[in-house]
Amino acid sequence: MASASPLARSRGDRALYVEILIRAPLDEVWALTQDPSSHVRWDARFSDIVPQRTRADGAQDFRYELDLGVHTIRGTGVSLATKLSRTGERTSALLFDTDDALSPLGAGRGYWRYVPTDDGVRFLTGYDYVPGWGWLGWVLDPLITRRFVWWLTARSFDRLRLWAEQGIAPEETSGWRSLRRGHRPRARNCLARPPRRTGHTIMEDAPESLEELV
Repeated sequence: MASASPLARSRGDRALYVEILIRAPLDEVWALTQDPSSHVRWDARFSDIVPQRTRADGAQDFRYELDLGVHTIRGTGVSLATKLSRTGERTSALLFDTDDALSPLGAGRGYWRYVPTDDGVRFLTGYDYVPGWGWLGWVLDPLITRRFVWWLTARSFDRLRLWAEQGIAPEETSGWRSLRRGHRPRARNCLARPPRRTGHTIMEDAPESLEELV
């Protein structure tokens, strides 16, 4: 899959977009992403996700952590997964927040889409957030933070692809193990913009379920 630069987005749409084609059954991709214990294995943005309660509408409250070694960022969130679609497409909507003053990301919202195709599953995300770190965060976000977060998300998506397609455990594609030939995840395997114009911003293309979350 050809890569597009995350820096190419328009000035009016700062939301992050990552898409990858995974040549694996939809149910397998769904399981590896919806199960919290599997999710944290491939997604470098989290080191722990702990479900808290399931709401009446099926939305799931959770706590999350990101262990940085010298500090652990903690926050909360709620997600709502939806399978019903005439085309077979599935979605997952998300809200998240943290009170940690050291977190470079504050409150945010986003979504996953699972789009079945003849070649596999188009797995994509769109999300946006309020920068942390006060005024310094607003200065650094477009220059450093948002670029790094896109790269980290895209590299994580490719770790998921290697796991779903080839059975290579995420632990084998992190750190020094990722230097092995054929095991190295690459952010450039992901798209940074939708492959076709929709006339909407990235967040305007979010599923309706995102508006239902509070």
